[in-house]
Amino acid sequence: MTANLTAHDALAKRYRLFAEREVRGRSPLYEMLATHVATDEATLDFLSKLPEIKQQPNLLFGAIKYLFGAAQDWPQFQKLLTEHADKIRDCMLAHSTQTNEAARCATLLPVLANLPQPLALLEVGASAGLCLQPDRYAYDYGDGRVLRPLAHADAPVLPCAVNDYTPIPSRLPDVVWRAGLDLNPIDVKDRDQCAWLEALVWPEQHDRLARLRAAIAIAQKDPPRLVRGNLLNDLAPLAAQAPKHATLVIFHSAVLAYVWPQELRDKLARDVRAMNAVWICNETPQVFLSIAVKTARPPASSSSFLLSVNGEPVAWTDHHGGFANWLPPST
Repeated sequence: MTANLTAHDALAKRYRLFAEREVRGRSPLYEMLATHVATDEATLDFLSKLPEIKQQPNLLFGAIKYLFGAAQDWPQFQKLLTEHADKIRDCMLAHSTQTNEAARCATLLPVLANLPQPLALLEVGASAGLCLQPDRYAYDYGDGRVLRPLAHADAPVLPCAVNDYTPIPSRLPDVVWRAGLDLNPIDVKDRDQCAWLEALVWPEQHDRLARLRAAIAIAQKDPPRLVRGNLLNDLAPLAAQAPKHATLVIFHSAVLAYVWPQELRDKLARDVRAMNAVWICNETPQVFLSIAVKTARPPASSSSFLLSVNGEPVAWTDHHGGFANWLPPST
């Protein structure tokens, strides 16, 4: 009984934090549902019987949205979970939260544009590879102009609020090679797999859904190379295939929170440095506390990511790419 209560308490806290830190102000529906989940013993019991990595709010709500459409209120959510528990469980076990947020490219672009060109991009945890297309999107940093790619008239515009320290790019990067590594890559030409990506978009975020669909449409014309593999064993062989004349950039965003223990994350950092690559990390500050302690400037919100380059923090960013607050230069 005590162990079950402890598991329920941990899950309740997880869903309360999701409601308070991630979806508040972004998805009133999911904020309401997550708040109810945190106090509902039946739902907590359902979740407690899943592997820990399958207990995430995004996965639960995404599975229901994928199967039935988003539950519009708490009674409908309870009814769906009661009547279709096995189907929802199977969906959660078969999928993962591969939220492939192309808008994160807006927070990465100030780094990418200022590196020696051309670039060879390698993304760890690439999902459908939409973040491997930073040169194929348009960007609005609120400075009165939009930076657009000449070859992609249908490029979605990615808005990103920035502060005075942000090095707003004046050009798009020259990408001559791109590849992604993922345990379960998503094929942008597979309608069902793309539907799963859409299901992970929160219900009220219509602009975000439109950007996702536009990014998928661009990728379908020239899909990035995606390799199924493990970041610890298959990264080096893939990186070795990058052209030698290009700056190799290995990056990841919202990936390492699902990799533990910490020793595995630290090994990835060591491996990347040994490859003479530029390492861009865009994760929660808890992923690498050794990097987070290097900045005393607090984040803009409790859900902010910390963007770092080669182990040095450079900016606090929105986890969906909505802002990039660069840190002031160290003195």
